[in-house]
Amino acid sequence: MNAQSQSRSLFPRLTRQAFGPLQREMNRLFDELGEGWESFSDTRLTPRMDVVDTEAGLEISVELPGLKEEDVKVTVEGDVLTITGEKKSESERKESDYRILERSYGEFARSFVLPRSIDGSALKASMSHGVLKIVAPKRPDIEKKTVPVQSA
Repeated sequence: MNAQSQSRSLFPRLTRQAFGPLQREMNRLFDELGEGWESFSDTRLTPRMDVVDTEAGLEISVELPGLKEEDVKVTVEGDVLTITGEKKSESERKESDYRILERSYGEFARSFVLPRSIDGSALKASMSHGVLKIVAPKRPDIEKKTVPVQSA
């Protein structure tokens, strides 16, 4: 038995199938690597949004901490609702022997298609304590109809 054949027998023969679980874990690691980076910044460029469907229509809440009413724009074009905004923040700290000046800028835009039952021309938007609230009433001419299910 020579040295080359002896070293081969010490290590198991690895096949492509043996690397499958390792490859999946590496892919998962890289997919999740970017998550959580917004915690390093005070600007989150994709604001969180809740949409609640009520009898009267949609109630939309968008978290926009640090933004003022004049920093936010709500538009409806056809059946597409778009919320845009821009955050600009600056902080400065002076000590006896150094000065720190930090600037943060960011723009965001969220768009989605309103259901046909919503009257896009009657939207109302208000903002309080960094939360944008949009009320989108249902069209008065749209009736809810229940269709009975029959056996075939």
